[in-house]
Amino acid sequence: MSLGDKLEAAWQRRAPLRDAPDTNAYRLLNRAADGFPELAVDRYDDVLVANVYSAGARLRPPAEVLEALAERVGARAVYVKYRPVQASVLDEDARGELAPSAPVLGQAVDRVVVRENGLHFEVRPAEGLSTGLFLDMREARAFVRANAAGQTVLNCFAYTCGFGVAALKGGAARALNLDVSRRHLDWGERNMRLNGFQPVRTDFLAGDVFDWLQRFAKRGQKFDVVIVDPPSYSTTRTTRFSVERDAGRLAALAASVVHSGGTLIACNGGSRFPVMLKMAGYDNLVVLGKSPHPVTLQIDGESPGERRFSGARPGVQDRKPRRLSPWTPARAAQRKSGLPDLRHEN
Repeated sequence: MSLGDKLEAAWQRRAPLRDAPDTNAYRLLNRAADGFPELAVDRYDDVLVANVYSAGARLRPPAEVLEALAERVGARAVYVKYRPVQASVLDEDARGELAPSAPVLGQAVDRVVVRENGLHFEVRPAEGLSTGLFLDMREARAFVRANAAGQTVLNCFAYTCGFGVAALKGGAARALNLDVSRRHLDWGERNMRLNGFQPVRTDFLAGDVFDWLQRFAKRGQKFDVVIVDPPSYSTTRTTRFSVERDAGRLAALAASVVHSGGTLIACNGGSRFPVMLKMAGYDNLVVLGKSPHPVTLQIDGESPGERRFSGARPGVQDRKPRRLSPWTPARAAQRKSGLPDLRHEN
């Protein structure tokens, strides 16, 4: 298949997203799935961000591909991010070299506000390796929004508070956002304002997630829903986090602050999370759905052996669940008539 044919096929696959009036942020080109193993291109309205993946020397993305995509979407700028195999070993200077602040095509764009299922988010394409919105969590945010009515939600590793915005738009009673970076939480507050909410400063907590979870557990503060979306690695002045090493402890702490009958949602780690939950003492697991989609753990009792785990891809019906979680698609369908349909609001 020629380069032009591959681009046309990828373009046609995105037709449902391109035609959606309430969404203009999505992955336009997805590596090997579209015939470009070392290249992914994300669209943020009229700005494109090309992600180059290479284990060896830094490769320049093919100019003809970027120019063709830019012409199709009418892009005013195209940025490039070079994705390292292991970014955890890089210092800030090295990270800066991997995410040039100047676009390779067009004029510099400091900020663009995008739409995702009617929600609005601020994206900064020159910010660094991460631009403010992880597009692969679009379905997960829609899942949270569709089931948040009346719930108290704790959003761990909140970053720019995308899950918090989705929860409040879905009618959550409260969304508490927790992240180590005050700057990112401030960004999250701007996202709240973009969606018509007046942020409450005390709902944006800066600090180490483990420390805050321990505080909540110590004082008996619990939530209906706890969302855990950790980075693969994270470093602060005093701590270093790794999903591979610390997810079991994280899962145990997060589950300890979920109300009985509530839900723990784990978004990073995919199929590794059931294993890590077993390591944390949650032995009675029912695993449904496939990685990398979010998985949910329903907290049915106070001891690990009484808890049920059900992972499901949003929008996919579970076949034979042992016990329906309040957040499974089946339960969501039962409640749909009683929930406001906010997915297409602006």
